[in-house]
Amino acid sequence: MSRKAGYSSGASKGRLDLSTIGGLVIAVAGILGGLILEGGKLSDVSQITAALIVLGGTAGAVMVTTPTALLWAAVKKLPLLLWDSTGSPVHVIEEIIAFASRARRHGIVSLEADVDDIEDPFLRKALSLAVDGADLQDIRRIMEIEIHLAEERGEAEAKVFEAAGGYAPTIGIIGAVLGLIQVMKHLEDIAVVGHGIAVAFVATVYGVGAANILLLPAGQKLKLRLQRTLELKEIMLEGVIAIAEGLNPKLIRSKLEAYNPNEEDIRATSQDRLDAASSTRPAAAQ
Repeated sequence: MSRKAGYSSGASKGRLDLSTIGGLVIAVAGILGGLILEGGKLSDVSQITAALIVLGGTAGAVMVTTPTALLWAAVKKLPLLLWDSTGSPVHVIEEIIAFASRARRHGIVSLEADVDDIEDPFLRKALSLAVDGADLQDIRRIMEIEIHLAEERGEAEAKVFEAAGGYAPTIGIIGAVLGLIQVMKHLEDIAVVGHGIAVAFVATVYGVGAANILLLPAGQKLKLRLQRTLELKEIMLEGVIAIAEGLNPKLIRSKLEAYNPNEEDIRATSQDRLDAASSTRPAAAQ
């Protein structure tokens, strides 16, 4: 039942999130492609000063409004935009069923040796409480508090990016105004004025683009990642409660499959495990 026995905690090793990468590529390519088709050049929107104003101003505004600890916690979530490390419901359910089967045969105390090998801290704590004989209501109350706190932390971290998405367009306007101020100094040369106005509005493009292509979508994606994580915790909690109640593993499976729409994947995974176990029995007997 432990990792040494071939079971994981249900936490996925992670995979590259191609939707994030593909979305960014398509969005940038679409915008720049449209610019080029209209006769523009990449150099028209390549302004270091505009990027400095927008990125620096947005970062500063976020730092002013966000506590330092929360800000660093949000920054640490950036890899989740490119790397999906959320566990799989299939793996979680299969592990819980394995624990339930052993507890059914040998008693829940027999799981004590496996608790320390569980990767996921939430599942490890919940199962440890059950093995120690904690009251079912206490287990549910304690773990639901953890779920609630995890939800609040995740929501707060996502709101950091949403706040940045709100500031960026306004900072872009500030950059445009600063550029126009410089343009007003050269009204005697209409060619310089025209070029200066075009350059000034690049900051607005950067601000609106950063908000709607990167920052706001990042906040939304983190919320979706959080939702999936909370659903996994719910599966773990209900599974542990069912084990502590001594329910039949088949009933537990039916209960937990309601949390995952891909029931066929779960059954296929279970069958693969049974086939693998059957194929290794002769060798083990020898």
